[in-house]
Amino acid sequence: MYEEVTILKIGDSIVVPIQVELHDSSAKTLQENILQKIERFGSQGLIIDVSAVLIIDSFLGRVLIDTASMAKLMGAETVVVGMRKEVVLTLLHLGLTMKNLHTALNIEDGFSLLNRLTSSISGNLLGVSHDKKATT
Repeated sequence: MYEEVTILKIGDSIVVPIQVELHDSSAKTLQENILQKIERFGSQGLIIDVSAVLIIDSFLGRVLIDTASMAKLMGAETVVVGMRKEVVLTLLHLGLTMKNLHTALNIEDGFSLLNRLTSSISGNLLGVSHDKKATT
C-alpha cells in the first residue's frame, strides 16, 4: 500500500515533506509522482524534506540520489533537507556516496541554496557572472 506523501508547489519549486516511513514500492511511486509534478509545472527546484524520516535504508537512499539525478536531467535542481545525524551515519555505513546531492539543514536553508543554484544556472546561460569579488 502506498503511503501518501504531499507534494507542494511553491513558486518555481516543488517541496516534498516526507512524514511517513516509505517502503520500497512507496518510494518508487513517490519518485514517479515527483517527476510527473516537475514535468507538469516546469519546476526549476525540488526540496525533499526528510526531517521526519527516522531510517533511510540503502534502497531509499538510492531512490533519493536517482530522483535528484532525474530531476536534474529535467532541469530542476534538488536539495535534500533535514537529515538527522543517525540517517547520515547509516548512509555512510551503507557506503552510499551523495557527492552530487545538495543538502541543507532545514527548509529555509534549502530554499536559500536552491535560489543560489538556480540563479547561477540562469546567469551562466545568460553570460552573467555572479562573482562576488569587487574589482577596482
